[in-house]
Amino acid sequence: MKNKVYFASDFHLGAPNFEESLVREKKVVQWLEEVRKDASEIFLVGDVFDFWFEYKRAVPRGFTRLLGKISEITDSGIPVHWFIGNHDMWIFDYLPQECGITLHRAPIVREWNGKKYFIGHGDGLGPGDNGYKILKKFFASNFCQWLFARLHPNFGIWLAQKSSGYSRSVSGESDKKFLGEENEWLAVFAKEQLQKEHFDYFIFGHRHLPMQIKVGESSEYINIGDWLHHYTYGVMEDGIFELKKLNA
Repeated sequence: MKNKVYFASDFHLGAPNFEESLVREKKVVQWLEEVRKDASEIFLVGDVFDFWFEYKRAVPRGFTRLLGKISEITDSGIPVHWFIGNHDMWIFDYLPQECGITLHRAPIVREWNGKKYFIGHGDGLGPGDNGYKILKKFFASNFCQWLFARLHPNFGIWLAQKSSGYSRSVSGESDKKFLGEENEWLAVFAKEQLQKEHFDYFIFGHRHLPMQIKVGESSEYINIGDWLHHYTYGVMEDGIFELKKLNA
């Protein structure tokens, strides 16, 4: 019976090099093949790629195993939801057309078994990180995308991959440790949202560190972690969410 909903985030395929990324991609594909057996829906909650940009007539090389498996899953009738992350925000129409995914550029609200879920990648939410919030608006603008598209793919993709690697190296240490509930911006965001509307679960990626924090009397913030270090994912069955580890 296909009654489970699965969540995974931050595969960062392409990083830090082809060899290591390929090993990780094969694990992702193996996981997808396993969960499709009882999945009613699958949510990939951002930063699936470490970098992606769709030129009008060209896309980045690689990732054929993942894209083939996702196409196979959606062709079988299982919806795959793909959230734009801060590393792969330049996904446009290629993946929806070619792989049949449902693309989300902003958080969404869903309800299962009477439980209300707020789901998003998580970048740019909550207090702080004002520099990135300004940068995100620029990167998301048509003007920025037009400018980048003027670069030859050989140079443009190389440049973006270098920038992406630098971004991960800067945030690397904070990704490894819990900063305290008052300093976890997505937990703060969840508490602020609860002042306006009730949610049972807030599901985010982006932070890379798997965690479950009680943010209200009957509400939890859950970060589903990453596949660079933790290989964690989430599963919802009968309205109950559980954080799991690959092969655990």
